[in-house]
Amino acid sequence: MPKYLVIVESPAKAKTIKKFLGSNYEVLASSGHVRDFPKSQMGIDFEHDYEPKYITIRGKGELLAKLRKEVKKVDKVYLATDPDREGEAISWHLATALKLDDTLPNRITFNEITKNAIKNSLKQARAIDMNLVNSQQARRMLDRMVGYCISPLLWQKVKRGLSAGRVQSVALRIICDREDEINAFVPKEYWTLESSIKVEGEKKPLIAKFYGDESGKIEIETEEQMNEILKKLENAEYKVTDVKVGERIKKAPLPFTTSTMQQEAAKVLNYSTQKTMRLAQQLYEGVDIKGSGTIGLISYLRTDSTRISDEADASAKEFIKENYSEKYVAAEDSNKNSNKKIQDAHEAIRPTYVDMTPTKIKESLSRDQFRLYQLIWKRFVASRMQPAKYETTSVKIMANGYRFTTSASKLVFDGYLSVYNTEDDKEETNKLSKSLDIDSKLTLIETDSKQHFTQPPAHFTEASLVKTLEELGIGRPSTYAPTITTIIARRYVAKENKNLYVTELGEIVNKIMLEAFSSIVDVNFTANLEMLLDRVEDGSVSWKTVVSNFYPDLDEAVQNAEKKLEKINIEDEVTDVVCEECGRNMVIKYGPHGKFLACPGFPECRNTKAYFEKIGVACPKCGKDVVIRKTKKGRKYFGCEDNPECDFMTWQKPTNEKCPKCGTIMVERGNTLVCSEETCGHTQPKDVNKEQKEDNSNK
Repeated sequence: MPKYLVIVESPAKAKTIKKFLGSNYEVLASSGHVRDFPKSQMGIDFEHDYEPKYITIRGKGELLAKLRKEVKKVDKVYLATDPDREGEAISWHLATALKLDDTLPNRITFNEITKNAIKNSLKQARAIDMNLVNSQQARRMLDRMVGYCISPLLWQKVKRGLSAGRVQSVALRIICDREDEINAFVPKEYWTLESSIKVEGEKKPLIAKFYGDESGKIEIETEEQMNEILKKLENAEYKVTDVKVGERIKKAPLPFTTSTMQQEAAKVLNYSTQKTMRLAQQLYEGVDIKGSGTIGLISYLRTDSTRISDEADASAKEFIKENYSEKYVAAEDSNKNSNKKIQDAHEAIRPTYVDMTPTKIKESLSRDQFRLYQLIWKRFVASRMQPAKYETTSVKIMANGYRFTTSASKLVFDGYLSVYNTEDDKEETNKLSKSLDIDSKLTLIETDSKQHFTQPPAHFTEASLVKTLEELGIGRPSTYAPTITTIIARRYVAKENKNLYVTELGEIVNKIMLEAFSSIVDVNFTANLEMLLDRVEDGSVSWKTVVSNFYPDLDEAVQNAEKKLEKINIEDEVTDVVCEECGRNMVIKYGPHGKFLACPGFPECRNTKAYFEKIGVACPKCGKDVVIRKTKKGRKYFGCEDNPECDFMTWQKPTNEKCPKCGTIMVERGNTLVCSEETCGHTQPKDVNKEQKEDNSNK
């Protein structure tokens, strides 16, 4: 009979750990949390110092009964849940439910599931860290307060099924703010100039870019300005005035944190944050490797640390020495950790066994698991390697007072690039002649001038949103994936071709949150709360203080919103569209995807059809009405009502105004009208008075 019981979170992890422990140990899984707030109520006792009211999660009673029986059979119980706030809280809930003394050393943590890590953790068992538990309790209570106070208000004022969240609402606001920036963006014209120059004695021409004059850089903003420069360059003599040869060092990347892993997996592998975390969890808990059994392949996946253990660092450098040579091994001080507070249990994400190369275990992994493991393995090995070195050459050329520049770089030592190469590591292909100097004779072949327009800010992708949330201090490694998943699932945001777009529903919810709960969606306020939760974790702030200071302001804001916030009008609006089945005038209804047309004779008549709102603009292609349409995922655009016969569409709201320069229709961008023909670039202020007159005449 086993003497010891080890309780972990997942059955997969239990299977992997059981392999390392002998017959004296029984390893069982709690399958996540066993206690939580009740779903039917807030679950917080406001009259008794904000005490949480926990209940056993439905379906976990039988599991707890089984665990209680096992506890009675053994001499000692070890709680081996994940090494973070959430894991510490699960251990505390287990200790409470199983009536264990949480002051005894029965808590063990490990950053990787290897035999050494498990054995060492048993030797270093400790009491449950109540600061970590209280930090999780405070986070859970803040999230519950926001969700259970504001969500019912959204149901009441808009429609059932909506939700607000402490982090998700801020993420939605960030995306909405970016959408507003894009819509208000006015393109600015600029020009570039390149000269193709023959160097005496060389076959290939030299491409030099216009920089400015002797005083400094010149921005070419108009065609007239460009023509003036070209005129001065006619018959000008091109002469090399400076050649500089130098060296550039490109440092090896740091190993992955949760955030950087999610960003890189999104960019390189096109994985969603949710998919990345699911695959990383599988790699961490253990995969059945042919000939070796179940092995945990990576260290713990939720971390904001770039620290690497001395043991892992040494084994990586030994691997590099054997497989690449001594000159590739990084110096001792390479990639030391940032100034962030590091939890002792946490390292960066890395392979547990560096000699278990991706190709060696490829057959045992699914395609998706292999691609993520390969990314993690390469990044870690690269982080322990020497920087890449480039020989750089920069050349200055003068022509009638104007300066042109050209440069090139040549890789002289690949260093970490021999293992890990990203888009950022791609270098210029420009090659310069070694014989080029200030005496080289240059002859102009041709000049190439091009018109460009500045581009609006890019829409957020999952990767760039994660990066922004991290930079702003909003959320933590464990919250990025569920936050993004939630706002997409609620249809506040649509994801198309990697980009995130706000839907009509998302705009409505964000507007309400800004109007009624400005502090909840304030970036600085949310980041400050995260900082306070960190202070709870290190024991310098009481968790009850954080919670008790937060709730009264929230409660007051909810009460004010209930009185002042107008109900969004979703009453049935009668249209002039006649139901072809019963002859009634169809009405506008609101569904999970937005507006649609329905017969008012429901349930006798169940006829429905898509609703397209007219904007009072004629289609420039066929003359019929332009309507607001949506993509399959909910992103708004403007198209002809006669689609698919007429294929007119635009992302910006079109107008009846024609461009005085080229005759194309103008579209709205904030308070400016912009020509829809990108190569034209004409802009003019929007005539607000004219719009008001049109609105009044329509009324």
